[in-house]
Amino acid sequence: MTHPSSPDTIPPAQFAERRRKVLEALDSDAMLLPAAPPLIRGGDSELPYRPDSELFYLTGVREPGALLLLRGFANEARVVLYVHERDPKMEQWTGLRAGPEGTRSHLGIDDVRSAGQIEGELPGLLAGAEALHFRLDDRAPRIRRIVLEALRNARARGARTGIGPRGVLDPGGILDEFRLRKDPTEIEAIRAAVRLTLAGFEAARDLLRPGVGEWEVEAALTGAFRRAGADTPAFAPIVASGPNACILHYIENRRRIEEGELVLIDAGAELDLYGGDITRTFPVGDAASPEQEAILAIVDRARRSAIEAIGPGRTIAGVHRAARLTLLEGLVDIGLLEGEIEALLEADADRPWFPHQTSHWLGLDTHDPGDYVVDGESRVLEPGMVLTVEPGLYLPEPGFFGPVPDGRDPPPDPGHFAGIGVRIEDDVLVTAEGAEVLSRDPS
Repeated sequence: MTHPSSPDTIPPAQFAERRRKVLEALDSDAMLLPAAPPLIRGGDSELPYRPDSELFYLTGVREPGALLLLRGFANEARVVLYVHERDPKMEQWTGLRAGPEGTRSHLGIDDVRSAGQIEGELPGLLAGAEALHFRLDDRAPRIRRIVLEALRNARARGARTGIGPRGVLDPGGILDEFRLRKDPTEIEAIRAAVRLTLAGFEAARDLLRPGVGEWEVEAALTGAFRRAGADTPAFAPIVASGPNACILHYIENRRRIEEGELVLIDAGAELDLYGGDITRTFPVGDAASPEQEAILAIVDRARRSAIEAIGPGRTIAGVHRAARLTLLEGLVDIGLLEGEIEALLEADADRPWFPHQTSHWLGLDTHDPGDYVVDGESRVLEPGMVLTVEPGLYLPEPGFFGPVPDGRDPPPDPGHFAGIGVRIEDDVLVTAEGAEVLSRDPS
């Protein structure tokens, strides 16, 4: 059977259209996107390579050592892609490469050059740009040196010769807005990743019983991802039983599950670099306790309230507000809080037990880029945006997280609800009509 993951999932024409839009936005500037570096563990073992999301978004390139240059100011060589030449010795150790010729024919980019030409060509290709969109971080030190030298030259001679660039900008200033609005090919890629994620959750749920190790549930989850065709987990899975569910990013997965506990599972499958992100909280044993049932019901109502608040013209802050209001109403109903709901909201009375936002963007990255606030106002939702909805309540035993520092108020005592942690998360597409829950459990 052919593996469902394929570089052809997104056609070359779609990448070309994305580059066209970025070139238009660049105007008289240039953009430089290097590949992510390979990661080494233990001095000699390469971890599975994960391409840079921005470079992939514009090219489909999956190999390390690549470099994309977009020249908005130029009449020719507007798109230049550098990749490594084929090298039999290296390919024997780390896998096959496409080389310039293979990349050109497969990805539909006309100007693909050898990475060995970068140092000799790049300074000249950057000349003429008013500004360069490039991250001055440590991912590509050789490229950074070339960029810094180009900036020094422009500073010294630019005023008389017109040679640029004269400044550096974050590529996210342009790319984040494009990536926030998913095109149809991306939406289908996310749908596929979410389907695989749900398959993993079915396998994990079937294993839940007293005495099973969190690590065993993780193995069932990730094994099901791979059997269903996923490339990898999109992030380190969380399998948090009992009190561990109160730790937001618990990834050790080393405890044995006990009778009568809840198990919180937060995971996503990745396919063709797009991922799902789902959380479910399951009771272990015959049934949840009344206290567990109460918290599960409150969080699920908050999830549904937040989803109902999603639609074009609504705001991301409105989604969070809807979830918080429902959580606060539930906390008042079970006696953990007292007072008027709006006053409790204003006082952040839910924060000790709900310390995170309800949503984040989802796509090539689990926390996909995109501003949540624009010109001082909450982001208005538009069709094509994909976001998570993940309210939760985390009610640890007093002292579970260690002593409270002097001068800081201790968290409120959750009483007989102590030790319960619940999160329920769905992946939601904003549509022209409202919202579509991509991660709806099959029934």
